[in-house]
Amino acid sequence: MLPTEQRHPRTTCLSDLSKNNLPEAISILKEIDVEALEVLTHRMDRILQLQRAINETISSGRRVFLCGCGAAGRLSVTLEVLWRQQASARLRESVVSFIAGGDVALISSVESFEDSSEFGVRQLKDLGFEKGDLLISNTEGGETPFVIGAVEYAASYSNWRKPFFIYCNPDDALKNRTERARRVLENEHIEKINLSVGPMAISGSTRMQAGTVVLGAIGIALLFEDAEAARHEIIKLIRDSDFLFLGKFVEMESEIYNNSGVIYYDTSESLGISVLTDTTERSPTFSLAPFDNYHDQNPLPSLAYLLFSRAASSESAWSELLLREPRALDWKELSERVGLTRLLGFDFSKGIVERREKRFPNLSPHVFRIIDEADSLLFELEYLTQRLRWDNASSLARHILLKVLLNIHSTLVMGRLGRYEGNVMTWVKASNLKLVDRAIRYATTLLKARGINRFTYADVAFEIFRQMKKIGPTESVVLATVKSLEGQA
Repeated sequence: MLPTEQRHPRTTCLSDLSKNNLPEAISILKEIDVEALEVLTHRMDRILQLQRAINETISSGRRVFLCGCGAAGRLSVTLEVLWRQQASARLRESVVSFIAGGDVALISSVESFEDSSEFGVRQLKDLGFEKGDLLISNTEGGETPFVIGAVEYAASYSNWRKPFFIYCNPDDALKNRTERARRVLENEHIEKINLSVGPMAISGSTRMQAGTVVLGAIGIALLFEDAEAARHEIIKLIRDSDFLFLGKFVEMESEIYNNSGVIYYDTSESLGISVLTDTTERSPTFSLAPFDNYHDQNPLPSLAYLLFSRAASSESAWSELLLREPRALDWKELSERVGLTRLLGFDFSKGIVERREKRFPNLSPHVFRIIDEADSLLFELEYLTQRLRWDNASSLARHILLKVLLNIHSTLVMGRLGRYEGNVMTWVKASNLKLVDRAIRYATTLLKARGINRFTYADVAFEIFRQMKKIGPTESVVLATVKSLEGQA
C-alpha cells in the first residue's frame, strides 16, 4: 500500500539496462533523483518552520537530536558530521545524532533494534535528552517502531518543544496500515513534515530518493540561513552535473568483482561519511557480506571497504570520520553486538589493506579514490579518472551530489551482478520485520510473473521463514523461496 514500497514505472527494465545500455540507465536514474528533489520546492514552508525550531533551540542553549534507523540513521549521522564541519567550537556539541544500534549500525545492521520502540526511548535517554531539547526523527517509510518510540517519548516529556517527525509516504496510506503511524500523525504534540516522493527507483530502496530528499530537507533547515538559496543550489548542482561518466566506472567495478577482486574506497575525510553510507548499505539491500570485523574468526569478505589511508589506527579513523568519539552502546546485555570493542573491530585505517590481504589471500585488492579537491570531485579507479567541477558549492550540496552519484553507481553495479530483477530487490536481506514483509511481497511478485498465483501471503511468509533457516548469510531468501514454491506449484 505504501508508495515507497511500490515499483517505479520508469525502471521496470533497469536490470536489463544495467547490462546492455548504461547511458540510458544512468539518465533515467538521474532524472528520477532530480524530480524527487523538486519535492523540497513544495515543502519550503515546513522546512522554514523546522529551521525556526532549530534556531530557537540552539539559541536557548539547548540541543538538537537527530534520529533514524538504517539509511535514515546514517543520514542523521551525516548531518551531525556536516554540522561539526562548519560549527564554531562553542556550538559543535549542540547537534547530536543517533542511529538504532549506536554507531556500530553505521557499518553493520543490528537486528532487533529497528523493531523496538523501547530501544528508541532508551538511546534517547542515554544521550541526555532534556526538556527544551528538540528531536528531529526521520523514517522514510513513516512506520519504524524505533523512531516512533523516540518521538512519542519526546512529545510526552517536553511537549512545549514539539519534536518533528519526517516521512515520505501519504498520511492516508500510513494511517490505514499501522496503529503506531496513526498515533503519531494524529498527535498534536508532534510536528509532521510529509516529503512523499512516490516509488523508489529500486522498489523499496528508500536509501535512494527518499533518503536524498530527507537529507536535503533537514540539511537546509540545519545548516543554512538562506533556505531558499540552499534549495536552489542543491537542485541546480545535481541537474547541471554530467553523470554519464559513471558508465565506465560501473563496468570497471563489476569486472573487478567478477575477477575475484575487492575494492577499497579511499576517500577524503570530508567525504568519508557519505562514502561509508553507500558502501555499507549495499549489504542489506543486495545480501552482500557487510564490512568484515577484525574480531570475527572466519568472516565472509566484504567486496567493498572504506579506507582512510592517512589514519594510523581504528580509533583515529573513526574520530576523523565522525569528528567526535564514536558512540557505542554500553549495554551489558548487548555489548558484544553494539559495544566499543565490536565497533573498533571495523577498522578502515591505513593498515587494513595489508591485514585483509593476509586474511583473504585469494582476493586481489583495488583502490577506488574519491577525493575532495576543493573546486572539484575526483573519481579514480585503475586507469579511469574523472573530475566534476563543484567550485563554491556548499558542503551539503556536495554530499548530496556524491550520495546521488554513488547510489546510481552501486545500483548499476549490482544490476550487472544480477542482484535485482527488473527493479525488484530479489536479494534483499530480511533482517527486520519490514524487510521480511518486503521479501514476502517480492517473492509473491516473482511467482506471479512466472504464472503462479495459488500461494497466499501466509503461504509465502511461512516459506520465507523456512528458507531463512536453511540458506547461507549471502544467499537470496527471495529466490530460494520462489524456487521452493515453484517446485510445489
